[in-house]
Amino acid sequence: MKTKLLDITDIIRSKNAGPYELTFDIIFKTQEWYEKVCQAGVINADLICALYKIPPSDIISIVEFTPAKAIKATIRRPIPSGSLGETDVYGAQQHAPLLDLEFSL
Repeated sequence: MKTKLLDITDIIRSKNAGPYELTFDIIFKTQEWYEKVCQAGVINADLICALYKIPPSDIISIVEFTPAKAIKATIRRPIPSGSLGETDVYGAQQHAPLLDLEFSL
């Protein structure tokens, strides 16, 4: 049975982490869901690279933060915030690929 990330989280968001980085916050509804996802290792570098079409060298960090039931991933922005051709100055729309994520636990 597949589990949708959207169904087991309270918050999935993206935002600037400075002009050259984007960060993604995934905050789970329960400690149990957080632990299941962490144990399964489904939020990993391979997934982030595939979703955002980036090389592993563009991943700055993926951090599991138990007190907040959250996973935070930070990547290099493909285009610096505010630069010519950049379309999301605040980085607030970049989480969309995570919304359709499904996996087996």
